[in-house]
Amino acid sequence: MSISHAPPSPEKADISPVSGPDPTLDLVALLPGSSRRTRLPRWLRRTTGPLLLLALWQLLSSTGALAPDVLASPGRIAEVGADLIGDGSLTSAMGTSLQRVAGGLLLGTVIGTGLALVSGLFRIGEDLVDAPVQMLRTVPFVGLIPLFIIWFGIGEAPKVAIITLGVTFPLYLNVYAGIRGVDAQLIEAGESLGLSRRGLVRHVVLPGALPGALTGLRYSLGIAWLALVFAEQVNADSGIGFLMVQARDFLRTDVIVVCLIVYAFLGLLADLVVRTLERLLLQWRPTFTGR
Repeated sequence: MSISHAPPSPEKADISPVSGPDPTLDLVALLPGSSRRTRLPRWLRRTTGPLLLLALWQLLSSTGALAPDVLASPGRIAEVGADLIGDGSLTSAMGTSLQRVAGGLLLGTVIGTGLALVSGLFRIGEDLVDAPVQMLRTVPFVGLIPLFIIWFGIGEAPKVAIITLGVTFPLYLNVYAGIRGVDAQLIEAGESLGLSRRGLVRHVVLPGALPGALTGLRYSLGIAWLALVFAEQVNADSGIGFLMVQARDFLRTDVIVVCLIVYAFLGLLADLVVRTLERLLLQWRPTFTGR
């Protein structure tokens, strides 16, 4: 028994000729959304907000909605800032304040990082160090100012001690979290490659904890300037805080705002330095930078 397959008849066969693209259709190139939008320079976008706030401030001052004795106008503040720079009082105060912050930041970095290394790398170190640090961390460092004055007098020592105390704890917490956050599989891989304990710490643990350490440094810098504000308003005879105390006594809101702007500018400059360090030291770590 044979079964034969007859070819389909021409009228039933579905044969369509292959044709090229329709010339009447226009091809539209698909581009990412970020490429279709008109992108402004980033520096312009970042300065738009402060400039709008400055314009609103000037408008309120010009219309009288904001009284000069409550808050001076931006034009008046610019004049006062130029006068303080011209007579050298602002530059001298900035130099004194920078020395205090640098001393407190250096001591706080050494103490906070050292304690974090002891507590993060060794279990016995964690048992001995972490609990006392956590207890001291909950004590407001501003409340220790009278005790520091009794211990260290009224010179530079209590001011630097306040900044040191404010810097130590954020750095300790972030470095400790960075060390304990290193992936255990990386540790096992290093051990399988024959790395000693020192080699593991140098090539695996410390690089893995570096992002947390830099984050802690950024927090510490912000707290350092905050601690400086309190430190320089207690028995100080120089510095930006001393200018603010004098301006408060004479109800000079323009001088107070100039000092606050200087504090903000110095804090922004310090944060920029740390961000530059992050870009240089963390080139091996790809991160999301926003869209």
